[in-house]
Amino acid sequence: MSDLALHQYLPRVPDAALQEFIEWCVLEQAKAAELNFTPDRSKLDNLPPGDYIPKLVDQFMKVKPDPIKAGLVAAIAGKEADKHALSGLAIVADFVSLYVKYLIPKEGSTREQAEELLTKASQHQSEKLTEIAKKHGVEL
Repeated sequence: MSDLALHQYLPRVPDAALQEFIEWCVLEQAKAAELNFTPDRSKLDNLPPGDYIPKLVDQFMKVKPDPIKAGLVAAIAGKEADKHALSGLAIVADFVSLYVKYLIPKEGSTREQAEELLTKASQHQSEKLTEIAKKHGVEL
């Protein structure tokens, strides 16, 4: 599965799998962008995915070590996610995966280095989504 196809698979996975994928993006993959996010679990415990995911993403989006870069990346990820025309929790998962992926390349990297990092991040996201989907009984 290529990074261009990731959005095509998101609507096929159940909400619980999307929740797990988003958690992985914001808790684990975001570390590559030097974002160490610790959610306030007291505000998330016992919520269904439809409530949990927006609250988690809201908390995550408030972590901005570089507000200018984060704002630009959010605009780019939002524009790209809008083009994919997803709905529900799938669009949230698409936006978060794009946002985290585009935060990963560090400033000062050459274009080639940035593209290599983006490709690796995309591949890692694809592998993780496939793993989570299988665990929830969905083959991608």
